[in-house]
Amino acid sequence: MKELLSIDLSNYCSKRCSFCYNHSNPEGAIMWKPAEVIDFASDCVKNGIKAVSLGGGEPFEYEGIFKIMDALYPITYLSVTSNGLPLLKRDVFEKLLKHSPDKIHLTIHNPDNQKEVIRVIEQVVELSKTKIKPGVNLLVSSYCIAECQEVYAKLLETLQSNQIILIPKRFGDTPTAKQMAFVANGKPFQSPSCLLKCEIPSKFVSVSWDKKVNHCSYAGGKEPLRTLDYAGLVDALKRVVFSNCSKRINLHSQTE
Repeated sequence: MKELLSIDLSNYCSKRCSFCYNHSNPEGAIMWKPAEVIDFASDCVKNGIKAVSLGGGEPFEYEGIFKIMDALYPITYLSVTSNGLPLLKRDVFEKLLKHSPDKIHLTIHNPDNQKEVIRVIEQVVELSKTKIKPGVNLLVSSYCIAECQEVYAKLLETLQSNQIILIPKRFGDTPTAKQMAFVANGKPFQSPSCLLKCEIPSKFVSVSWDKKVNHCSYAGGKEPLRTLDYAGLVDALKRVVFSNCSKRINLHSQTE
């Protein structure tokens, strides 16, 4: 049974990362209304979902994010994944503290960019002083393994290993499992379950910015929600033909 629901709130993000599975960009679209997200997620929680993760696009560039957080925080475990840039604005950070989720995952997209690494670490330190549990998604590319190892070691000075997720880059420059282990200096680390084998996750389900569903955020062949509720989620999953995300490589490169 699915327990973790991931919802991408939009296709809008002020960054334009070529490797983004969501193809988020500054011209990106928004289809989810805040009330729809609240009603949909709430119904899913009533039917067994134990945790909700909000992503994007950039969630803190989505109007209504704090309204959604206020509604979902009391009823489920709530996490938000962000590139952290909007939180540099003091008013946005203060709103985050007021309308807080359980956890914030900040993403380091470019471990070889010292400025980005320092900025995220400083934000993690600041979040550690609040009631919000911080975490970091570290994107690992095959061309900068040494830099990733160095960043991972720096993160361990502030975070526990279970607060850091090593994300293998997809659609090119994908690291091997051995390279991922090297980044963690041979010690146990957190990473998507597909690192060793691609298969349907038993507990995770992803809903995209355009209201489509699959067992994995990266996989193609998403099926639309016919109704915005738990029944619609189950129905969409039944129609999904799951396939390895590597089959999206050609399509992804053509749309950049």
